[in-house]
Amino acid sequence: MPTQLAFTRFLNHRFAGFVDSLLAALHVPAVHLHAPITNAFAMELLVFFALLLYFIAVRVTLSVETPGTIQHVAEITHEFVGSQSESIIGHGYERFTSYLTALLLFILIANLMGLVPGLQSPTADKVVPLGFALVTFAYYNYHGIRANGFAYFKQFLGPVWWLYPLMFPIEVISHCARVLSLTVRLYANMFAGDMVTLAFFSLIPVGIPLAFLALHFGVAIIQAYVFMILATVYLSLAVAHEH
Repeated sequence: MPTQLAFTRFLNHRFAGFVDSLLAALHVPAVHLHAPITNAFAMELLVFFALLLYFIAVRVTLSVETPGTIQHVAEITHEFVGSQSESIIGHGYERFTSYLTALLLFILIANLMGLVPGLQSPTADKVVPLGFALVTFAYYNYHGIRANGFAYFKQFLGPVWWLYPLMFPIEVISHCARVLSLTVRLYANMFAGDMVTLAFFSLIPVGIPLAFLALHFGVAIIQAYVFMILATVYLSLAVAHEH
């Protein structure tokens, strides 16, 4: 039986039977029948509900005349992501701002959860960063095809026809490597941050670990920003009309 956080234990107590039945219907074997819900998935659910409440609060308190604190935070976040995507993508960046904003906020909150006692960063589990990377990979390729049609695939063939057999596999591998790059960068940094902080808290409960908490806080913000920026760059390359 894996070590479970309090929220994970609650979810498994309530929904383990349902999840086991769902996995069985999908022909996916459950690793632990009595605890099919992992800590990472439970933490992702917390992030999802936190963001859902945040967006609902923004919508409910939306006001032109008397904007509240939540609205100011939402506007600052939207303007920040919008300015970054405009400078990288250029014309037509508006259609991607909502996805990039949601991506940034989800990863940021997921990274920072490791600082809260009784919780952990779901991004310290390799499956979660892999999910973000795969969704981003599918998203920018979809919009690349949507913007350029079949001309999108010309980027995989190289500049001259006699290089096509050589360039095609290289370009395909290069694009697939982006998934690995996004996954490993986020996972390695958050996993290392969690392990270092836990190790120093175990050895020296006060004093020095606070410095590592501050370092973890900074790394969490930087990694969320880097992931969002890389997703923006890939979108820019995908939707460019120069393939």
